[in-house]
Amino acid sequence: MADNEWERPKNPPPPLFLGKKERNLVKQVNDELIEKVIGQQILYYPVDLATTDFHEMYGEAIDKTYLPPIRVYALVEFTDYSTQYMDGFGLDKSWEISIHFHRRRLTEDQDLYVREGDFVLYGDYYYEIVKLSEPTKLFGQVDHSFEIAATCKRARKGLFDAT
Repeated sequence: MADNEWERPKNPPPPLFLGKKERNLVKQVNDELIEKVIGQQILYYPVDLATTDFHEMYGEAIDKTYLPPIRVYALVEFTDYSTQYMDGFGLDKSWEISIHFHRRRLTEDQDLYVREGDFVLYGDYYYEIVKLSEPTKLFGQVDHSFEIAATCKRARKGLFDAT
């Protein structure tokens, strides 16, 4: 009878339908949808942390250097277009887009980490990343987010030079 005794496992089993295999399936499906079906591309210009001279105390840099662009597949949507009248200066137009990155595709496959202050090229215009969030959790699990949402504002001419 000693052979049939139940032993308590050292770790609890993973939640039903939410294990590593399911997370990998979601990654594979998202990769195929974003790259082969939807096909929206951006060029991502990350700040070169090694050569940019950051202020010791404030952590800011006046002149930033950027690494060569990286092609990234993502979901892009136009979220805001506004026109304001500036006293004595005329009209000021601003464009805003939201880019939804697939988190695991960036970090595991492309070794890329999205940061505020980096620039992206979408279409013919450059946009600066001004806000980041991780709004979508995989199956509601707090530890597994699969999206990075970046709010980007169109850069004024002369602010960013990719050459």
